[in-house]
Amino acid sequence: MSDRIESLIDAQIRAARENGEFDDLPGAGKPLPGHAEPYDEQWWLKEFARREGVSGAGLLPPSVQLARLVERLPDEVRRLPSEQLVRETAADLNREILDYQIHPSQPFVPIKRVDVEAMVTIWREALEARFAAARQAAPAPPRPAAPRRRWFRRGRSEAPDHP
Repeated sequence: MSDRIESLIDAQIRAARENGEFDDLPGAGKPLPGHAEPYDEQWWLKEFARREGVSGAGLLPPSVQLARLVERLPDEVRRLPSEQLVRETAADLNREILDYQIHPSQPFVPIKRVDVEAMVTIWREALEARFAAARQAAPAPPRPAAPRRRWFRRGRSEAPDHP
């Protein structure tokens, strides 16, 4: 029975090939992706993460993710619009760090809490640098226009005499 089913399938494939149904398929004549790379047992996991848009950072353990947040905080703080937002961001991160210190996870990564005042100082320096750059890039203020002369007098009712 399986030989008969197999031969029916082979016949359908052969008929489709003869009719040209496989001629203009996307990727025809191109090599398979990754054919030259060594075999990776977790290729399917990498492909899934790429297809779903999951970054490699999302697959890291929580302790390493938290350490990366602490490492990137100064760059993030420089872009924030207000000092209050800087303080709130640093306080939120400190709460996450405290929670991790109370309930650590493997692999254990020692993480110190963030100095809020140091982050505010970094933000202020970045703000001053932005203001200085804006001052240098701003065009010079326009010169005031010379006062216009009046060629006539107000209240003069008679017309000027012309020869």
